[in-house]
Amino acid sequence: MGSSEYGRVRLPQLRLDELLEELQARLDAARGTRDRVHSLLEAVLSVGRELDLEQVLHRITEAAAVLVDAEYAALGVIGPSGTSLSQFLTVGVSDEEIAAIGPYPSGHGILGELITNPVPLRLPKISEHPSSYGFPPHHPPMNTFLGVPIRVRDQVFGNLYLTEKRGGVQFDDEDESVLSTLAVAAGVAIDNARLYEEAKQRERWLRANADITHSLMSGGPRSEVLTLIAEHAKEIAGAELAVVALPMPDAGTLAVELAIGRDADAHRGLVLPVEGSLSGAAFAAGVPVTSTDVAHDERVSAGPPRFAGLGPAVAVPVGTADGVRGVLLLAREAGSTVFADEEIDPLRIFAGQAAVAMELAERRNDAEQIALLEDRDRIARDLHDLAIQRLFATGMTLQSAGRLIEHAPASDRVLRAVDDLDETIKIIRSTIFGLRSREAGGGQGLRARAVRTAGEAAPVLGFAPSLRMEGLLDTDVPREIADHLVAVLSEALTNVGRHAHATRADVALETDGREVVLTVSDNGVGLPPDGRRSGLANISERAQQLGGELELTCPSGGGTSLVWRVPVGSP
Repeated sequence: MGSSEYGRVRLPQLRLDELLEELQARLDAARGTRDRVHSLLEAVLSVGRELDLEQVLHRITEAAAVLVDAEYAALGVIGPSGTSLSQFLTVGVSDEEIAAIGPYPSGHGILGELITNPVPLRLPKISEHPSSYGFPPHHPPMNTFLGVPIRVRDQVFGNLYLTEKRGGVQFDDEDESVLSTLAVAAGVAIDNARLYEEAKQRERWLRANADITHSLMSGGPRSEVLTLIAEHAKEIAGAELAVVALPMPDAGTLAVELAIGRDADAHRGLVLPVEGSLSGAAFAAGVPVTSTDVAHDERVSAGPPRFAGLGPAVAVPVGTADGVRGVLLLAREAGSTVFADEEIDPLRIFAGQAAVAMELAERRNDAEQIALLEDRDRIARDLHDLAIQRLFATGMTLQSAGRLIEHAPASDRVLRAVDDLDETIKIIRSTIFGLRSREAGGGQGLRARAVRTAGEAAPVLGFAPSLRMEGLLDTDVPREIADHLVAVLSEALTNVGRHAHATRADVALETDGREVVLTVSDNGVGLPPDGRRSGLANISERAQQLGGELELTCPSGGGTSLVWRVPVGSP
């Protein structure tokens, strides 16, 4: 066989090998594409299977890392402002590394680039991009980068961030295409999870309204209705504290009627000004008012520290702008998500329905009071028309018969009986007067008088004192003691304004049914050893006259504490 013939045989063999290699490469590519499509379908199914939003976000982040073979993956949720991240989930970074790095990013640098320009971004080296400004200490080194936005109903929900493709290679077009496909499926899954969560929230609010209505129809008092409102709102909104404040008769202040949750004792009984307080702003405007950090909000009025460890808050009017009946304040733990419009709207509707329940409870109470007064009037009329007339007639008969009795001791006993009947008639008439008498007009109770006295002292003090009241002050404290107490409060606040040089004064008025206690404390210069004490002598004398006592102390932190206590029994 010649050389030319050998060449003709060798050439087809080489071409066949090349064709076989090319076929194998194509088969491998097809197999790889098939496997990747299969992995993508599995990821889409895995993501769409969940209904809990947090779980959906975690599944998306994990699936993204697997699909593009990235060492690190993160999902950043864009906050209500649209310019920063409100949530940041990671894959590939340990808890120890997260603790060493510090707070999660808020959306600057490369992360912010995707927020301002929501289109896929692929980089061979992060540090070479103009928006990059480095990583914080203890952060793992990262070079290659791939970012893709996630849209929910044409709105950008957040972004997927992938770094460090394994094997030291770059992210390619196929990685970007696969990740973009996953982002579309993620948007649908997130939308489904949010709809499911909204449906569950509506169910919770409906159940809460049903509980309140049931309590109302069962004859529950207003305090029980308020407690149910606060408990349900606190639980559904994920709050740490719930406070219900109702307007005082003077319409310029709100009294905290109920508080449950963290540091609730520091809120109960507080009197808040409508002007200059968070709850007051919601009451005056008739619309919800939010705070990103209630612990440092300037609209929190003076008083004992009561929002430590709390952050986002919302004050919701109970009622409408035409008839606000109170304010519901909810506060979450510091670092929690702020109250979004999607949460505030059902909360406002719930508060409006709660206002209807409160009004119905008051109307029912009014009806019961009218029935009680009508019953008292009937009893008084019967006593006057029947009992007194018969007793009077019996007395007249005995008096006439006594003149006919010749036995002196017997005649004296009859006349004493007549006198006893006359005294009994006086007692019955006094009882009738008590049944028909009405309480004094609004604003004459001890609570209202204490609020008015504290407000009148503000010009002398140079600031408004905080006021906290607890117990049945209008019911358990007799009028005579209440008169003394108001005078003592006025004298104490005047002394603080004239002599203490204080910047803060706290007033607490409490009763447990056995005694009433007035505490006035300030952060001033304290009691001078040689200063005039005529005012304090008067205050002490008032306490002694009523069987009580006055206690004066100078706390270690400075200032003065005056405690005036008297029993609420007969003086």
